[in-house]
Order: sequence, then C-alpha cells, then structure tokens
Amino acid sequence: MIEHLVQLDRQLFYFINHDMANPFFDWLMPVLRNAKSWISLYIIIIAFCLWKYKKQGLIIIALMALSAGVADFTSARLFKQEVQRLRPCNDPALSKTVILRVNGCGTGYSFPSTHATDHFAMAAFLCFVFFRKWRWIWLWTILWAGSICFAQVYVGVHFPIDVFVGALYGFLVGWLISLLFKKLQPNF
Repeated sequence: MIEHLVQLDRQLFYFINHDMANPFFDWLMPVLRNAKSWISLYIIIIAFCLWKYKKQGLIIIALMALSAGVADFTSARLFKQEVQRLRPCNDPALSKTVILRVNGCGTGYSFPSTHATDHFAMAAFLCFVFFRKWRWIWLWTILWAGSICFAQVYVGVHFPIDVFVGALYGFLVGWLISLLFKKLQPNF
C-alpha cells in the first residue's frame, strides 16, 4: 500500500513538474514560494489588525505568529527529522528528471513541507478568527496558502504528499491556536 502511494505521489509530481510546465508558471511559481514575496501581505495583515482591532489586533498578530512558529518548529525539527524523506531534487530515482526552477534544492528533508505547514497554519488561524466577520476570507486564505503549496511542487523541491500533509497539519495547528484566541477573546 505504501509503495503504491509513493508511486502515485511520484507520478503526480511528474505531472505538475513536467506536464503543467509553461512560461507563465516558470516565472510565477518561484516568486510565489519565495517568503520575501509575501512580506507586503504580512505587513497589510499586521497594519489592518492594529488599525481595526487595537489591543485585540495585537493578540491576533501574536497568535498568528505563534501558529506559524509552532507549525514551523514541529514540522522542521520534529517530523522532518523523524521521517527523513529526500526532496525530489535529491531523490536518486528522480533527481535526473526533476526540472528545478529555483536556485538550489533546499536544505534538509522534504516531508512535510514546512512552507505548506506554516502558511496553512496562518491561513487557518485567520479563517477561524475572522470567519464570522468576513465569510469570503476562506477563499482568499486558502488560495494564498494553496498557491504556495502548488509552487513548492512545481519548482521541484517537494512531492505532492509533502505539501498535502503539511497543509493538513498546518490547518490543525492554526485551528488549535484559534481556539486559544476564542478563549482569550470570547466576544470577538
């Protein structure tokens, strides 16, 4: 069963990394996976929370950062070290066929994707905090985090299962931290 899942994962990786290739994605996906590309979004979220919600905004920012921090630490320091799955660009069975669209393959192991974990933790946290106020927030946060996940596979540094499990785990972390926010701010 596991071998069948790994084979399916490799086939899906090949489809995304090779068959979906086009000049627009070749330009866009490296930009989407670059953390510096999202700095302006983070600044907007921070500024909005502080402007609109003052002290509660500080709590939102702190807990959003906590959700990313917990997701990042547990993903990179615990799970990756335990599983030790090679990245596609380092996998001897695939490395010769991977189209690597970024400089360098990335350090460390592949499973789960820490980019996926971190961004889905923040996305889920924001969704659960703001859902009552803005129902459309689900669409935008999932598109944001999902585009980063897709980019990780497209550029050749993660397998689809890496980003899928990272996204699920990040979503769980974001949801749990949002429960903490609801305890601290029950009337929000």
